[in-house]
Amino acid sequence: MPDPRLALWARTLVNYSVTNGVKPGDRVAIGGGVAAEPLLRAIYRETIAAGGFPVLAPSFPGLVADLLETGNDEQIQFISPVDEFAREQADVLIHVMAETNTKALSAVDPARQSLLAKARGRLMEATMRREATGELRWTLTLYPTDAYAQDADMSTPDFTEFVYAACKLDTPDPAAAWRAQAAEQQRLIDWLDGKSEIHLRGPETDLRLSVAGRTWVNADGTKNFPDGEIFTGPVEDSAEGHVRFSFPVVTQGREIDDIRLRFEGGRVVDASASKNEAFLIQTLDTDPGARVLGEFAFGTNFAIQRFSKNILFDEKIGGTVHMAVGSGYLETGNRNASAVHWDMICDLRDGGSVEVDGQPFLQNGRFLV
Repeated sequence: MPDPRLALWARTLVNYSVTNGVKPGDRVAIGGGVAAEPLLRAIYRETIAAGGFPVLAPSFPGLVADLLETGNDEQIQFISPVDEFAREQADVLIHVMAETNTKALSAVDPARQSLLAKARGRLMEATMRREATGELRWTLTLYPTDAYAQDADMSTPDFTEFVYAACKLDTPDPAAAWRAQAAEQQRLIDWLDGKSEIHLRGPETDLRLSVAGRTWVNADGTKNFPDGEIFTGPVEDSAEGHVRFSFPVVTQGREIDDIRLRFEGGRVVDASASKNEAFLIQTLDTDPGARVLGEFAFGTNFAIQRFSKNILFDEKIGGTVHMAVGSGYLETGNRNASAVHWDMICDLRDGGSVEVDGQPFLQNGRFLV
């Protein structure tokens, strides 16, 4: 029997997480792995109830691996009309992550993965451009599968409860809980507004960057679900110093461990990792924008306290900082363009701090303002 909270989840996504909710006449692209069928069906029903036109395109596991392992270059670079519709034409995009094997791409040649990323760069550009203008409203969530639970070193029932708590779906009115979170995050943004220099210090980390003239975004359960962060786009040529990221990046079937980056004039000039370093370097060389920071953010979801090897949750861990090399979000003022957007987390909960214009803002994972 389906979990009764699935209907609440779908209702929250359709009516709250999508900016302004799904409206009558909206063309709604719904996608995700077939393992999430119960949630996909619930979203489909809620979209109909809201008056939208649902276009459901579930995906089977392993298809990207099949393409990259057996396809030629032309096939890898082909963009599906289904993806074009979702990113370039739909009014609303709702995507449900539901991997059943998160290591399916681990044996694929990184050069072929890079080729795919470059080809899909225009879809990323279209998504960010249409989001910035309000043409596209979107939300992304994750359905608990055995694979995600295994990555997080949890049982599937325990991981499922972790997901529900992170999404505030364990409350009677998740939308109201997210609005309360938004108010607290806005208090932090109001303090940050108009300030310029961020100085991040922690274990093997000393990094300065400018956010002068940039806009902070309140990530409050709309778009990402779960959410819980405030983010901006650094001044593109401002990052100076070095940073060691506390947790591995887990992407495209690989774990890149112990990432260390050194910045000069805003660009990564030296990079290393203890595992999959070649993949890190190849990703940074995808295009000129891949070595520039497109995002800087503070995690504010204190319901998430453990690393799960899934960036949708991990970047929100309360008391951490994350930053992304690659494409920036236009609404923040960042103009860095890239086919890459890699989030990396710096855990400041034990011996880390952030000063903003010389004033203490975060110490040992707690906000001081």
